[in-house]
Amino acid sequence: MRISNFKKLLLSTSIIGTMVLLVGCGSKSSNQNSKKLSGNQKINLSTTAEITSLDLSKIYDKTSFIQVDETFEGLYRYDENGNVDPALATKTRISKDGKTYTIDIRHNAKWSNGDPVTANDFVYSWQRAVNPKTASQYTYLFDNVKNASAIVNGKLLPSKLGIKAIGKYQLKVQLARPTTYFKMVMARETLYPLDKKVVEKYGKNYGTSAKTTVYNGPFKNVGWTGTNDSWKLVKNNQYWDKKAVKLSQINYTVAKSPSTAYNLFQSGKLDLISLVGEQAKQLGKSKDAVKRPLAATEYLQYNQRKGVFKNRNLRLAFSLALNRSQLGSVWKLFKPNQN
Repeated sequence: MRISNFKKLLLSTSIIGTMVLLVGCGSKSSNQNSKKLSGNQKINLSTTAEITSLDLSKIYDKTSFIQVDETFEGLYRYDENGNVDPALATKTRISKDGKTYTIDIRHNAKWSNGDPVTANDFVYSWQRAVNPKTASQYTYLFDNVKNASAIVNGKLLPSKLGIKAIGKYQLKVQLARPTTYFKMVMARETLYPLDKKVVEKYGKNYGTSAKTTVYNGPFKNVGWTGTNDSWKLVKNNQYWDKKAVKLSQINYTVAKSPSTAYNLFQSGKLDLISLVGEQAKQLGKSKDAVKRPLAATEYLQYNQRKGVFKNRNLRLAFSLALNRSQLGSVWKLFKPNQN
């Protein structure tokens, strides 16, 4: 699986901690040193909250970002070291002034419904994201794209955004100013493509369930109804690089508390969980624990439009009550399926 996009760009509060994996004793076929993979390539994971949407133009929460990151793909993606690698982009030419990107995209990429992924899918997606009617919370990612700020502020039409298709599989992106890290921006979910035909078919219901969404990434969601707290991702056989995808299925369960997650882990219903606070202290020295450094950037955002969080002093009280040293310790428990 690819690196979570929450590592990708700085947002507000940086957290550097520790990740510990607890590895159980699987069969010989699940041994990491074995050349033969187990026949049961499934993993059981948890999230701390439900999916809010699969509409990549509208998502804003961690769970939804992770789900989109596993079921969609953009022009670029991040490798294990945080560097950007081409995904759907096959060749990128940057003008001498650094403001024009000409990008060729692969011809063999398809949506899960069989539609080809084309340059127009990116044009449509980007224009939709900056359209004020969409109300995306991540329009700042387009700040350096020509005319983006004016469009977001309602001063220009979305069609004036600095992106256009100059062929079925070629894009031209114009920036307002040179941006050396723009490939990193293009690896963000909000800049992934969208299948216009499907989005317009479902209208406001697009992305509100697995059935009203179409995918171009390594997996597709087949179980989310829009309200349930468990679902699964299955291998997308239309994915252009499906041979590189070893997992056949990822089962997700919402576990809102660390104790619930741990109980599910102990009963064999989860293969990977996060440990915090006392759990980390007690289980960090387990023989099955594997410690890894974790660098992540996350934040909490209050809804100040209504309710008690309009009160500045209350928000300040929540901030002062946070145990920042505890936030710096994030641990993981992991064990392979017992096959």
